[in-house]
Amino acid sequence: MVDVDSRIPVRFGALDDVPHGAALLLEGDMAAPAGPSTARFEVRGQFGHPIGCACCVPRGPVAEALSRLFLARTRGEAPLFGQVLVVTASSDGRAAVVDAIAGDMLTRARFRMA
Repeated sequence: MVDVDSRIPVRFGALDDVPHGAALLLEGDMAAPAGPSTARFEVRGQFGHPIGCACCVPRGPVAEALSRLFLARTRGEAPLFGQVLVVTASSDGRAAVVDAIAGDMLTRARFRMA
């Protein structure tokens, strides 16, 4: 039996290495190339409260940005993309992406680290 993971792969890279058919997730306000669907996030301090359950802790900025990309893709407002290239400006941004995919249930259902 073949195990197929239909979640969208997410990988880290650089702006000069955007694969054809990829969307971009950018930290901050760095310039984005024309063409790919792009969402942005800002690393901010802790959101919610540390003991909160999933129903009362707000989603983080990376999870929100990935949701915007996914919804635009689903609604046909953005070209269909087969992967997401993440370009971060800091180690905190990189950690926020990994944490969102590992810790946000909805994000983890739609995306996976490649």
